[in-house]
Amino acid sequence: MTPYDEVSYSKDTDESASLQRPSRDEAEAAVKVLLKWAGDDPSREGLVDTPARVVRSYEEFFAGYAENPEEMLTRTFEEIEGYDDMVMLRDISLQSHCEHHMVPILGKAHIAYMPDKRVVGISKLARVLDIFAKRLQTQETMTSQIADTIQNALKPRGVALLIDANHECMSTRGVCKTDVSMITTRFTGVFETDPDLRARFYEHMKLGK
Repeated sequence: MTPYDEVSYSKDTDESASLQRPSRDEAEAAVKVLLKWAGDDPSREGLVDTPARVVRSYEEFFAGYAENPEEMLTRTFEEIEGYDDMVMLRDISLQSHCEHHMVPILGKAHIAYMPDKRVVGISKLARVLDIFAKRLQTQETMTSQIADTIQNALKPRGVALLIDANHECMSTRGVCKTDVSMITTRFTGVFETDPDLRARFYEHMKLGK
C-alpha cells in the first residue's frame, strides 16, 4: 500500500476520518466524465492523456494529506547561545486550493515565533506551511492549522502568522474581481498579548520592500 492508497483527513478538532482512495483507473475515469460534461471528447488527440496528467497533478497538489506536519518539527536545536528574540520567515510562497471550487489560492505567508530554549530548522517551517497548503482548504482554517501546529510542536513563547493570498474562485468566476487579496492572521502566546511585539512583526514584514 502506498501513501496515496489511504488518506487521513485532519480536521480542526482531534477527530479524523480515514478514507480509502479510489484506484488510479477510477480517478482517471472520473476525469473523463468531467471532460464529457464540459462538452469535449476525451478520445480526441489533445485529451487522450489528460486524465492521467490530471491524476498525477492531483498527487502533487494534494500531497499534504499523506504527511504529518508535526513530524516536520520533531528535530530541534538547543545550542542557540541564549538567543531569545523573534525568528521570522518572510514572503514564503503559498499555493493551495479552495475546498469550495477546487481552484488555486496563491499568495505569501509570513511566519514568526519566539523560541523558548530551542529552535527548528527554518526549512521545516516552510514544510509545515506546504503540508497544510497541499490540501483542500479555506484560508482561515489553514492559517489556524499552521500556527497552532507550530505552537503545539515547538512550545515557543508565541507564534505569529499572516497569510496574504489571491483566490481564483473570486477572480476567475462568480464576481470576477481581480487584484483582490485576502489577509488572515493568527497570534498565540506573547504575540497575542504584547501589541508592541505584534507591531515589530508587521514592521519586519516591510523590511527590504
